[in-house]
Amino acid sequence: MTDKEQWVVWNGSMGVLDMATIGHIERGASGRSACLAAPYGVVGPFSLDELETQGRVAFGECLVMSRRRWREDQVELRLEARAKRRAFLLRVEAGGDDLDHRKTLDLPIEGALEATQINAAFRRLAKSAHPDVGGSDEDYRRIAEARDALLERYAVAS
Repeated sequence: MTDKEQWVVWNGSMGVLDMATIGHIERGASGRSACLAAPYGVVGPFSLDELETQGRVAFGECLVMSRRRWREDQVELRLEARAKRRAFLLRVEAGGDDLDHRKTLDLPIEGALEATQINAAFRRLAKSAHPDVGGSDEDYRRIAEARDALLERYAVAS
């Protein structure tokens, strides 16, 4: 029975893995919806029909899934969550300078960067910013400083 079965609750952003049961089930014109039982009563309503057929439903940052589906997907889900937490921590540590440097080099505002990505952006901009090709010392210095700062922060992580 669905309301007695244990379902895996995964919140990768918080690193929470737990088991829960279905608490409240409602039947409607579009099928059955459910919420989890305490202490996860705030998770829901979600489609119980989807959970049973697909083995997994997303609710905000939480995934509710069958044990079988967890066994199949856990490695990928853990890696994905680790990458998201790492990117978040890098953004928090970076503060405003990182954002300015990313904008200077026209790089993505969020997420981890790789050294190859940073260097490619620098080289692309240096072609027009360098004083030997009609750019200015100031423009070239600005993109070089952005490159150096981002490489210092992300090159170790690449």
